[in-house]
Amino acid sequence: MIFSKLVSFVLILQLLNPTVVLSSSSSPSSSNGLTEIPKKFLDFAKRKEVVDWMVGIRRKIHENPELGYEEFETSKLIRLELDKLGIPYKYPVSVTGIVGFVGTGEPPFVAIRADMDALPIQETVDWEHKSKNPGKMHACGHDAHVSMVLGAAKILKQHLQELKGTVVLVFQPAEEGGGGAKKMLDAGVLDNVDAIFGLHVLHSAPIGTVASKPGPLLAGSGLFDAVISGKGGHAAIPQHSIDPILAASNVVVSLQHLVSREADPLDSQVVTVAKFQGGGAFNVIPDSVTIGGTFRAFSKASLIQLKKRIEEVIKGQAAVQRCSATVDFSNTKKPMLLFPPTVNDKDLHEHFLKVAGDMLGNDKVKDMKPLMGSEDFAFYQEAFPGYFFFIGMQDENSPKLSSVHTPNFTINEDILPYGAALHASLATTYLLEAESKLRPTGGNLHDEL
Repeated sequence: MIFSKLVSFVLILQLLNPTVVLSSSSSPSSSNGLTEIPKKFLDFAKRKEVVDWMVGIRRKIHENPELGYEEFETSKLIRLELDKLGIPYKYPVSVTGIVGFVGTGEPPFVAIRADMDALPIQETVDWEHKSKNPGKMHACGHDAHVSMVLGAAKILKQHLQELKGTVVLVFQPAEEGGGGAKKMLDAGVLDNVDAIFGLHVLHSAPIGTVASKPGPLLAGSGLFDAVISGKGGHAAIPQHSIDPILAASNVVVSLQHLVSREADPLDSQVVTVAKFQGGGAFNVIPDSVTIGGTFRAFSKASLIQLKKRIEEVIKGQAAVQRCSATVDFSNTKKPMLLFPPTVNDKDLHEHFLKVAGDMLGNDKVKDMKPLMGSEDFAFYQEAFPGYFFFIGMQDENSPKLSSVHTPNFTINEDILPYGAALHASLATTYLLEAESKLRPTGGNLHDEL
């Protein structure tokens, strides 16, 4: 119902502001026209006034980083820019999320996505637009992601005559462990989307290059917390205690066997214990120890198996040492049980190769190995075909950029027009190709909305 009303609104706008229909001889859906679109959009995105506009937005967002489901000021800024562009949208979606619409208001619907949340990191980069919120920082490039999707919206709005369908602009909260993508889907505003594209900045790749692959790209992931309880006492008389530190140590070692001795060597998996908290004095055995960590795999079946065995090992090893254990695979800040693997659609991969090659040159489009990092973009890919790629931002004449999730992470703002143009080109050419496939049937397009 929500999606239906929004589409009706877009249709009314189109009737009030009709766009010029190109003649068949100059139609952008021709093969030559499709090839020209990416370069044309990049040229538009590189105009000084457009670049300055995107840079300004990115810097405002960077100065005011907000954690997952707290992106109220970020969302307000995005809505202000959409209003200026004359783009209708739905808000709020999943607390702070926004879904905008550009195009005819009719099918097909193709989405482009930006995540909005920051990280609980204290920024150490000393510059004019440093984070003003203590302990919070855009250390993963989401400020740039938002700026690029807004840049794509500006490009699309200036080229409405080339949109043969509707581009859905997805501004999503809480990518950093909060499962914002899942909540956007649950809200029902993306039910009629046919495909979705997303990107992430890559500090180590040269600017002007992109990288991805078909099939599994990023691992699925889960979190675990465990409390191992024993009986505290004096360290000099351990026989009167039940030592949870010893039990927890055995648990950590045993968990490593899940990958080395139970997983197929050709099925990449990771189990890492990254938290070990117990005791506060050198001569006191504590009552309990808390451990926690993450597990990763490239298939949902492997994730489910790891989850099952992690709980069994923790409880079993604790019992061997006369301790008890509780295992939790969620918490109040990160309630999602399992994040699925990010798996790129093979047909969309071919589409990406064509568009990125036309824009940047085929030699700038790189194939990459899968990574054990995870992305909640994968939830979209479970609902409909999706494609996720990385965009390089390292200038060969500048010092090496720091990695994401570090306090000295920086963005090369020269990347913004590339990301905006890629988003707009991938969406526009997808719609044109979809139209060309439908045209020979001679039938009327049925809008289920």
